[in-house]
Amino acid sequence: MPIFENPFLVKTCSLASIATGAKANSLLELHDKLVSADEGCIYYHFWGRHMTPQFGHVEYHNDFARWAHDALDDHVLAERLNIIDPTEFTDLESIRQAVLETIEESLEEEVLPWIKKEDRFHFIRSTIIVFESEIQVNNPEELALTLPKLPPSSIFYHFIDARRRTVDRTDDFSVWLKTFGSKYDQLIQQIQGIDPYFLSLTQLRDKLTELLKDKQ
Repeated sequence: MPIFENPFLVKTCSLASIATGAKANSLLELHDKLVSADEGCIYYHFWGRHMTPQFGHVEYHNDFARWAHDALDDHVLAERLNIIDPTEFTDLESIRQAVLETIEESLEEEVLPWIKKEDRFHFIRSTIIVFESEIQVNNPEELALTLPKLPPSSIFYHFIDARRRTVDRTDDFSVWLKTFGSKYDQLIQQIQGIDPYFLSLTQLRDKLTELLKDKQ
């Protein structure tokens, strides 16, 4: 059996949700507690939904926007929060600042009431648990065949969570393909052009599969 020097080792993951005990009863409280919230909270409230079952169309893509709509009944604020795309920021702190600035604009415009106890915003942080798998990909051709079979959690780990780990803030597939030289530069560019924030993990997997098959 041949030995490959640079195999892609597929991993899976689980996103553990951890209650922090911090709650917000109003938009002002949400702002003040968000200032010092653990960065894991920012990550969870923007990306956590990707790792939970979703049924039907997702109208609001982060928990802050969803809460503004459902608990505060503030559709304008909800839309402003909803268009914050975490892939456009270099780190979680920058995302935090974008959310804070959006909330501050709303606080300047009107005084929002306190909400019912059951509608409080609960700050949850996450930690990722990574698992090794037996799946190994030895070349881009194999990757094209393997991608459709990968579980959604592998797509999350290698395409979304990778942005926190890689030097270029990109996905693991692109990093690996670069090791094969300039042959895959166009493919890498196309892969990096995919915005995973507004896609489900299965939709993301399908897009990646389509791109790689086109290059075979």
